[in-house]
Amino acid sequence: MNFNGKATTHKTTFSRETSIGINIQADPAIIWRLLTNSSDFARWNSTVVSLKGEIKLGNKIQLVSTLDESRTFKLQVKAFEPEKRLVWGDRQGTRTYTLAKGPDNSVNFSMNEKIGGLMFPMYARFIPPFDESFEQFSADLKKEAETIQNTGS
Repeated sequence: MNFNGKATTHKTTFSRETSIGINIQADPAIIWRLLTNSSDFARWNSTVVSLKGEIKLGNKIQLVSTLDESRTFKLQVKAFEPEKRLVWGDRQGTRTYTLAKGPDNSVNFSMNEKIGGLMFPMYARFIPPFDESFEQFSADLKKEAETIQNTGS
């Protein structure tokens, strides 16, 4: 994966998968805190209207995205490996956040979402593309984490 902040999407008849990677010059603990503090999520993330619920393994959370502000996504936290991997999703899709050691004490952050299933061809046209939203999400995360890293906040 390239960590250049550009999203890519791969489509098949029964699924769509969007991925992005970006290098962040910040401690993984800072990035992890941003990704798992639901009450602060919408402040730094311009792609999210609101996120309710505690982000921890097995919990249910409610997300409202700028892609469709009229819809509340009810998601379950499926994996929670501190400073490494966070996964949440529903029956239609799964989003995975991964933090890995990058060059010069940086973090290679990646985000991947796969949606699909047997009924996917019937509703695929109603789901907006994620590329621009993924790029904005990653840029927001990078900016906030690096600001915290550089100011010691």
